Amino acid sequence: MSHLASRRSLLLGSLASALPACDARSSNGAGRAAFWYSYGGKNREVLERLLARFHADPRRPRIDATFQGDYFESLAKVRTAIAVGAAPAMTHVVSEVVPYLAEAGALEPLDGYEGAADLDLVPEIAQSGTYEGGARRPLLAIPFNRSVPIMYVNGTMLERAGVAIPRDWGELRAAANALTVRRGAEVAVWGFECPVSWLFWVALVASAGGRVVDEGGTVTLGGDAGARALDLWQTLTHRDRVMRPPLGRDYNAWQVGTQDFLSGRAAILWSSTAFLRYIEENARFPVKVAPLARDHRHAIPAGGTFFVLLRAAEEREKRAAWQFLRWMTEREQTMEWATSTGYLPVTRAAITELARNGFYDAHANDKVVLGELGSVEPWPWSPTLFRVQREIMDPLLEDAVLQGTNAAEALAKGRREALLP
Repeated sequence: MSHLASRRSLLLGSLASALPACDARSSNGAGRAAFWYSYGGKNREVLERLLARFHADPRRPRIDATFQGDYFESLAKVRTAIAVGAAPAMTHVVSEVVPYLAEAGALEPLDGYEGAADLDLVPEIAQSGTYEGGARRPLLAIPFNRSVPIMYVNGTMLERAGVAIPRDWGELRAAANALTVRRGAEVAVWGFECPVSWLFWVALVASAGGRVVDEGGTVTLGGDAGARALDLWQTLTHRDRVMRPPLGRDYNAWQVGTQDFLSGRAAILWSSTAFLRYIEENARFPVKVAPLARDHRHAIPAGGTFFVLLRAAEEREKRAAWQFLRWMTEREQTMEWATSTGYLPVTRAAITELARNGFYDAHANDKVVLGELGSVEPWPWSPTLFRVQREIMDPLLEDAVLQGTNAAEALAKGRREALLP
């Protein structure tokens, strides 16, 4: 057996647990398709509810949905599956990954699929508005669980301390100091928590007037704005000691922040709107959300993922997956997903109906989230962006905050690494 054949066999073996037995035909002849997803907790419950409803109609194809770990674990499996010819028909990937997969030729163009031109998507979080020049490119990605970074505040703690919701970096620092509770050398309540993660750093850079990639495609990491953003975290962590040092990597850090906030160990939390409903339902205090504190301006990146079909999958599986994707973006499913989770509704019809039926009047936090659409800035269409995020910036940011290294020097190192092939 050749080395290549051995490697292919090994990779296929490692995927055995990830791949459901998926014949492209279903018992009713309507077709079937594999869908790999990364939803956990409450969001997975909502997905399973919607899947059951989709399958209740016997005329529809069978969607074999399989949890594949967090976004990055799932992406690693998808890349391996493509390499060995075992790609699922459908998955979802974070915004930064779409250009990477698109330039590699891994994504199925969707313009020719029935109804693709009639989806009525919200431009700011669709491909057209999420990426610079996104409208000029073939349609490759459909938004569904799209989110924005948001500030959660413990209403009881802020009222007790007489602190207003901070609007800028100076007010955030003052509020975090006023809200931090110490017992001897220990901190009982952190005034501020935020995952030391790419998404929030990019938001800080944009607020300070910088760009992580310039108009010519060069990775700048925000220049002075990038250094100031990192320095803010370092100041809150080391000088003021009011921000909890980074704990855990990737979504473990997000989970720590959520649990600290819910348990009363953190007064202000920067996190994603994806957790809005979970936090509201589990908090024992009034939860308020507000835009992230700004520097020069209020500007944020959109987070969350896009549905994509993988070009390497069989044609009939992709057609079956497209039926499910279209159904999920219909008004009723979009509304249920958004109101049950905290993700943004991805169609204008869904927003119109939620406003008409009084949902936003009854849910002030969701109304704040919706208002953030006007502050979303597009990502650059850069196939290197994902590598810069995962291989360079996430570990660099964590190390720089933990060790308190010079922010400008740390980012200069990051820029040098970004230039490497």
